[in-house]
Amino acid sequence: MKNTIAIHRIDHVRAEVDKCAHFGFCTAVCPTYVLDGDEHDSPRGRIALAKEMLAHDGPPSALAVKHLDRCLSCLSCETTCAAGVSYREIIDGARQHIEASGVRPLPQRALRSLVARTLTTPALLRPAVALATRLPGVAARMPGPLGALAGLARAPGLAALKGRSAAPPVRNDAPPQRRVALLSGCAQSVLGAEINDAALRLLARAGIHVQPTPAGLCCGALDLHMGRRKPAVRHMLKLVRTLDAALAEGRIDAVLATTSGCMSVMQHYDEVLSDHPERREAGARVKHATRDVTQFAQELALAPTGAAAGLIVSYHDACSLNHGLRLKRPPRQALRDAGLQVRDIAEAHLCCGSAGTYNILQPEISERLGRRKAMHAANASPDVIAAGNMGCLVQMSRYTDVPVAHTVQLLDWATGGPAPRGLEHYVPRAVVAEEAPAVPETANVTADAGDSFW
Repeated sequence: MKNTIAIHRIDHVRAEVDKCAHFGFCTAVCPTYVLDGDEHDSPRGRIALAKEMLAHDGPPSALAVKHLDRCLSCLSCETTCAAGVSYREIIDGARQHIEASGVRPLPQRALRSLVARTLTTPALLRPAVALATRLPGVAARMPGPLGALAGLARAPGLAALKGRSAAPPVRNDAPPQRRVALLSGCAQSVLGAEINDAALRLLARAGIHVQPTPAGLCCGALDLHMGRRKPAVRHMLKLVRTLDAALAEGRIDAVLATTSGCMSVMQHYDEVLSDHPERREAGARVKHATRDVTQFAQELALAPTGAAAGLIVSYHDACSLNHGLRLKRPPRQALRDAGLQVRDIAEAHLCCGSAGTYNILQPEISERLGRRKAMHAANASPDVIAAGNMGCLVQMSRYTDVPVAHTVQLLDWATGGPAPRGLEHYVPRAVVAEEAPAVPETANVTADAGDSFW
């Protein structure tokens, strides 16, 4: 069997594999290893499987496929690794090798392709969600991943995220302070419309002009993490062309993301697009212009109205923010500045089990992690569980009765917007002075870029 990924990328992945010194620090922070203690389900175990797989031209073994599939791509191991191994590049390269090898049975390949295509195409996702919602009996009988996707479409958290708000758009006739593009997200534009509405209201209130972008633009993250590099790159090139043109023409001066999973991948566009040198520089420009909405919110001159004063928030660090972007302080500080009381969650470094398509393709492990995370989140007796990634909120809502909301929904409410669903009857309480817990300052891949950009 010929090599299934470009030689220069194989060599790069092999170089990262060879960096692994097997110190073992990664095992303590790997969710799948913490659950069952299986060495094959640890980062160093998966690296060993990837090394063996890439060392020959034969098809990947069933053992390698099983355990590489069971990785969440949470990158908790990468932020812990003392040897500086880029685990992200290893797991993405290994999965690309598996997909391109054709080792999966045809029905499995077809189902995975259908799941990826549905989630990244709003025109397909809308009817799929409608079917799952209105005909749950039919949806429950769908095979494998499609049945799991149908179950997610009925998750309680979606009631708080996907419904369009009745609140009118905010008008601000003052000259715009800045011009930005807001990524609506392919799946989030269908499943998390209220998140995008809240971001638009928050930005308009601060005098930020949002430049419309074509509907359904996809960052490519979902396909990339499934090993589907070609469709991932197609999505990326389309997004880069659109955003780079707007930046070059001065129509926008920043790109904002409300889905941290998208932004985490976009921070590596220059590297992922290495096979397209004509777009690599454009990818780097888009990367440096992109910021998480909570980073941006800290710079906005918005005064809290008191509507959400004293709200107790269990804040969940989405892995894409915590490990992918190493962005811990800004979301918490933005919530505190708005008068909310923020509580950290135990085992904050462990994934909730959402992880893109993981809760669809690996539902058993995902459920165990989701229940564990929801239990920790509820232990602080919060009024709401907040996170910066829609998938995390949907996942935890399946295992707790505590309302869930995106960070930007809470910021919008605190500064004049409507209450997120489930919090409509909240009575503001006196704000108890709280000492911010010591959140370690870590290298922030977007902070330096953002500072130089502005």
